[in-house]
Amino acid sequence: QVRLVESGGGLVQPGGSLRLSCAASGGIFRFYDMAWYRQAPGKQRELVASITKGSSTNYADSVKGRFTISRDNAKNTVYLQMNSLKPEDTAVYYCNARRVVLTTSHEYDYWGQGTQVTVSS
Repeated sequence: QVRLVESGGGLVQPGGSLRLSCAASGGIFRFYDMAWYRQAPGKQRELVASITKGSSTNYADSVKGRFTISRDNAKNTVYLQMNSLKPEDTAVYYCNARRVVLTTSHEYDYWGQGTQVTVSS
């Protein structure tokens, strides 16, 4: 139903910056909580940052102070600004959209295809 397309990944040197974008379609964007996850080879997928439909944010301890998640409801897009990148940030980054309707006990969860971020000198 909801389609998510990530972009903006690439190769960057340590200390550099990238901005990831996730374009959403097929749903009412402003109703969804959005998040960025990442998964490195041989490791479990981990939550990097989230932003609720009310625009409150949370970050993994490992990225606090370096990454910023934001959303533009008019553009149906969520962003992840990544600064001061470290080699350990290397992973495939996935966009996630989630809608929890508490009154009906329905949860909707959608994922993008991922975009590779490589931090290396």
